Amino acid sequence: MMEPTWDLSVFYKGFDDPALREDIRQIQQWAVKAGQLEGEDVTATLEGALRAMETLENLLSRAFGFAQLTAEADNTNDEALRLISELDNIMVEVSLAHSRIVRYVGQVEDLEARIAQSEFLQGYAFILREMKDNAAHLLPADMEKWMLRMQLDGGDAFSKLRDRLMGTLTVDLDGKSLPLPAVRGMAYDPDPAVRKAAYEAELQSYRKVETPMAYCLACIKGEAMTLSEARGFSDLLSQQLYETRMDRETLEALLTAIRESLPDFRRYLKAKGALLGHFNGLPFYDLFAPVGRNERKYTVEEARELLVRVFTQVDPEMGAFIDNAFSNRWIDLFPREGKSGGAFCAGFHAMGISRVLTNFVGSFSDVSTLAHELGHGWHNRCMLRMPVLLSDSPMPLAETASIFNETLLSHEVRKTADEETRFSLLENSLMESTQTIVDIYSRYLFETGVLEARKTHIPTAEEFNRLMLDAQEAAYGDGLDPNVRHASMWVNKSHYYSTGRHFYNFPYAFGHLFGLGVFRKYLEKGSAFMPEYHALLSRCGSAPIAEVASSVGIDVRSVDYWRGALDIIRGEVEEFLSLCRNR
Repeated sequence: MMEPTWDLSVFYKGFDDPALREDIRQIQQWAVKAGQLEGEDVTATLEGALRAMETLENLLSRAFGFAQLTAEADNTNDEALRLISELDNIMVEVSLAHSRIVRYVGQVEDLEARIAQSEFLQGYAFILREMKDNAAHLLPADMEKWMLRMQLDGGDAFSKLRDRLMGTLTVDLDGKSLPLPAVRGMAYDPDPAVRKAAYEAELQSYRKVETPMAYCLACIKGEAMTLSEARGFSDLLSQQLYETRMDRETLEALLTAIRESLPDFRRYLKAKGALLGHFNGLPFYDLFAPVGRNERKYTVEEARELLVRVFTQVDPEMGAFIDNAFSNRWIDLFPREGKSGGAFCAGFHAMGISRVLTNFVGSFSDVSTLAHELGHGWHNRCMLRMPVLLSDSPMPLAETASIFNETLLSHEVRKTADEETRFSLLENSLMESTQTIVDIYSRYLFETGVLEARKTHIPTAEEFNRLMLDAQEAAYGDGLDPNVRHASMWVNKSHYYSTGRHFYNFPYAFGHLFGLGVFRKYLEKGSAFMPEYHALLSRCGSAPIAEVASSVGIDVRSVDYWRGALDIIRGEVEEFLSLCRNR
């Protein structure tokens, strides 16, 4: 029997492991060493600073990884929460050391000549040039330390409060107190009464926390707006685009194509609603309802066998990688009280491993989620070709391998399935596309509205509810029943509460459509494309987005590219509507 929880002993044996305390001591020492930028030899100083950053990155990844993964699996683990708090305090000195390095690089007038003198620096040329640009957006040196410390009691504290509130929130349903992820998983249940009851209970549960959650969100965004202005950005969106190596021309091309495509998604939603007996748009609680007679539930063993078989056909190394992830307990599988909802994958470059969290309940969507997260893991594996400081993909490109995996799985399974199963899988594909295009667009609109409101006041939970409903109306339109939407979705989505990443939404739409474009290249070239694909994944952290995309012949600044990617989804909508007419 496969273990359903992940193995964290590869990090440390426990919170009392002497190796953990030694790593923390080393982090503190290297933070000091990294910030010591003295000596007449500028080239040697640059080399020493980058090597110190490499060491710090590896140490921090291991220590933070152990603490954060433990907390994600059990939000009530006080030892993990204490360690995260301790490391957050140490990170003030790490951040200051990093800023000193950036300032130093910004003042090197002959940077290109220095890079040319050193093979090591040539390997990090992209990072050094980016640092020189970043120097213009640093806080004043005499202010930065105090701002970082204030953040620990500001945005960081509110983010932790959010995690604690949501990690301990239970839902009262049928006389039982259930963990929120388990109740949200009922949205996929074949019984409409179960879906509706779970939706109503979920909304009711949010009333217990919506007031403190509103303060968490408002204060996190308020702090971010202040810091963004202090760093010389015109607004938070401009900062996010800069930090993700994406230009506004690309964003506008993407959003233009998305807005044009919304009527197609609404046709799909209304058709699905009609299948389920709804004629005023689809009620929110049926967004994830299974249709057709393919109500199969997968065991974890069946999911594993399917994934290994499908990906081995494309690339035996990818298939072996997935099998290894199951065999070596890389995955924490099932929902339980205190565990975070949703799914994610975390990579650890120096250790050559990843860890995946899911809340598996057995639907095909859960199998697809495993494929998605293991796609992130494969991306991490491809990044091992690069030095650690070039292994961090910007958010829009970080979804490339995960979307490729999802699309490939659906494509392969549908090829050999009977008509009823193909219909169900087609709908599942459209359901997922609706989330990453339409719902993500609503989240983008919501966050834009939040920031506008936050300019003048701290919005209440009621205001956030109205903003969310307005965003859902603009995105979903008549595809959703106007009387059965989800005003409290802002409470549930952790992305809004990130202190280091804002507009944590449009990158998913970018990633979905970029992943479809890459998959189209695979269909054109077959297995001969795989080396090119793996090279693309390895480059994601070492060039601007437009340049990475152009390496496989994609122009992300062109609206026509995004229209072409959306045409794939439009074709699925037409096929879905045709099949609906025959039912």
